[in-house]
Amino acid sequence: MSFNTFGHMFRVSTWGESHGPALGCVVDGCPPGLEITLAEIQTFMDKRRPGQSRFTTQRQEADIVEILSGVLPHENKDDVLITTGTPISMLIKNTDQRSKDYSEIKDRYRPGHADFTYDAKYGIRDYRGGGRSSARETAARVAAGALARKVIPDVTIRGALVQIGNKKIDRSRWDWDEVNNNDFFCPDAEMAAEWVDYLDGIRKNGSSIGAVVEVVAEGAIAGLGAPIYAKLDQDIASYMMSINAVKGVEIGNGFDAATLTGEENADEMRMGNDGQVQFLSNNAGGILGGISTGEPIIARFAVKPTSSILTTRKSVTAKGEEIDVRTKGRHDPCVGIRAVPIGEAMMACAIADHFLLHRGQTGRV
Repeated sequence: MSFNTFGHMFRVSTWGESHGPALGCVVDGCPPGLEITLAEIQTFMDKRRPGQSRFTTQRQEADIVEILSGVLPHENKDDVLITTGTPISMLIKNTDQRSKDYSEIKDRYRPGHADFTYDAKYGIRDYRGGGRSSARETAARVAAGALARKVIPDVTIRGALVQIGNKKIDRSRWDWDEVNNNDFFCPDAEMAAEWVDYLDGIRKNGSSIGAVVEVVAEGAIAGLGAPIYAKLDQDIASYMMSINAVKGVEIGNGFDAATLTGEENADEMRMGNDGQVQFLSNNAGGILGGISTGEPIIARFAVKPTSSILTTRKSVTAKGEEIDVRTKGRHDPCVGIRAVPIGEAMMACAIADHFLLHRGQTGRV
C-alpha cells in the first residue's frame, strides 16, 4: 500500500493498524532547534483520546506518545526536547484491542465501510477494526500536528463542532472558552446542552449521526501558498478530506458563496492605523488566489454518520452471498466529536508545510 505520506517540506508518514501492537508516524522536515515536551504533545492526544464520555467509543487507550528519534534532551531545561532536524519518529501503543468483536465480519462487507473497496483493490484486508482504514490511524496525525504547531508558534489553531445532524449552533452565542467545557467541543453552551439528549437517543437506538467541524487558524502571515497547483486552500481541503469519514470540505463561505452577489461576497479593503491592509470582511476564509491574506483561515468539513451501527443492514460476503450485517464492537455514535482535534492537527500541518515552502521560496517569514 502506497500513499501513506502527506506534505512537501513538512512531511508526515503514518503507519500501523487499529488492532496491531502500535501505530505512529515519522515527521521529516521538522526544522532543528525547536523546543517541545511530551506533555505538550499529550495535551492534544488527550483531546482525541477515546472513552472520555458516553458519546464516544468506550475503547480505552491512553495514547501515550513515545519519541524514538530526531530529538535531544535540553541541556538546561528538564523534560524539554530539542529537535535536531532529522526525522522524528513517534510511537503510540495499542493496549485495548478486542479483535474478537470483528471475527463475524471477517468475510462480510459492512455497508458504509471500506471493506469492499479494500478487497477490490488489494485482494486482502485487515478486518480487525478496519486496519489502516480505521480512524485509530488519526492518533498519529494529532501527534504530528503538535510538532507542526511548533513550526508556526504565532498561529493559534482552534476547532469546534458546529452541527450534529440538523441541529446547528447559534453563532451569536459563539464562545471559544465554552469549547472545553462540554463533551462536544461546542462553542454554544445552549446547543451543547441540547445535543446531550439528542445524541443520547441516537446512541441508545444503536444508530449514529453526522456532524460539521469548523477549524480556525489565526495569526498566519499573508503570503502563504501559491497560485494554481500549490494553493493553501487546496492543500487544506486535501488534508481535511483525508480524515476518515469526511465527505465534504469548504473554505470561508464555501457553498454559501453560491447564494451571494459579487458585492456581498467580495472582501473590501482599507488601510489600517498601522499602515497595513485591513479587510472589512472575511468571506474568503483567509485565502485569495490560493494565498493567505493574513485574515483568519477558516475551514469546515462534514463528517458522515458512523458506519458501524447496531441496526441490521443488507450486504454481501466476499464470496458473493447476500446477507444481513449487524456490526458489533465499540463505536462512536458521532465521529465528528473526536474529529475536532484531528482537524486542528491537519490545519497545523498544512500551514506549517506552506510556511516552510514560503520561507524557502522567498527567504522571508
